[in-house]
Amino acid sequence: MICKRALLIAGAMLAAACGRGEEPATMRLGVMPKLVGIDYFNACERGAREAAAELGVELVYDGPLTNDVTRQAEMIDTWIARRFDAIAVAPNDPHALSPTLKRAMERGIAVLTWDADSDADSRHYFVNQATYEDIGYALVDIMAQQIGGSGEVATVTGSLTAANQNIWMEWMDRRLEAAYPQMRLVTVRPSEEDQQLAFQVAQDLLKAYPGLAGIFAITSVALPGAAEALRQSGAAGRVALTGLATPNSMRQYVKDGTVETVLLWNPVDLGYLTVRAAARLAEGGPLPEQLEAGRLGPVQVRGQEVLLGEPLRFTRANIDEFDF
Repeated sequence: MICKRALLIAGAMLAAACGRGEEPATMRLGVMPKLVGIDYFNACERGAREAAAELGVELVYDGPLTNDVTRQAEMIDTWIARRFDAIAVAPNDPHALSPTLKRAMERGIAVLTWDADSDADSRHYFVNQATYEDIGYALVDIMAQQIGGSGEVATVTGSLTAANQNIWMEWMDRRLEAAYPQMRLVTVRPSEEDQQLAFQVAQDLLKAYPGLAGIFAITSVALPGAAEALRQSGAAGRVALTGLATPNSMRQYVKDGTVETVLLWNPVDLGYLTVRAAARLAEGGPLPEQLEAGRLGPVQVRGQEVLLGEPLRFTRANIDEFDF
């Protein structure tokens, strides 16, 4: 249906423009992060703008100042009214944003999610940074290596409603149960995508669980916040810490030994792939099983999921090779 509708719309626009002696209208894409102003989503924006420039499309990259799903819905309604050709959003809540995204689909707009997913019937495709299993298993394996596969561990997440983080934690639980039964998860605490709150949450964990062996901090602001808490409390080296964050935000903590290994994908590439997929879908879907994605080459499309690839590990040995 997307294909037929898109072709009809594109043909009508071209005919009208030619009749007036004008160029066809430029494709307009809206890409929305969970929030603006943090290193991770700034890096995603770099890649998104790179792809938009290569394709010659108009890109609006904008989002709320905090992880506010209500504000996301309000902004997307504005984009619907402006008749964007495609909208790609990283939802702060997988369910609350679905009615808004469905309205966009009903208006003939190509809708994608990226970084985090929404209800499957509220978008056409999800651009996933890596498989949930790969991320969840890798986090647990990194921690197990550092603490000898035994001890109490805790998790600092972002929002308790964030779909991607909840699914990562499900795979982490599976890995703990199957491979490391001597590692025990004692609690999961939210930090609401606030680095200072993550700092406080990590400090509270150290006090509440004096025998804590390790902390997972699984958002790009939770990990540096938790690292600073370990550093200031003198727990660095005694309590292991790993999670997901950009190398630029974690470089000092990796180099001083507070954190041994940081896990992440390349967010510049994620933003780049999101725009490539959105533009291709707006031209007329469905997406092919191998999506040609510019400098990334062919990218796998598995069902309704576009996969960037395997996550990266940043250590003292390689972290200076990356700048995002």
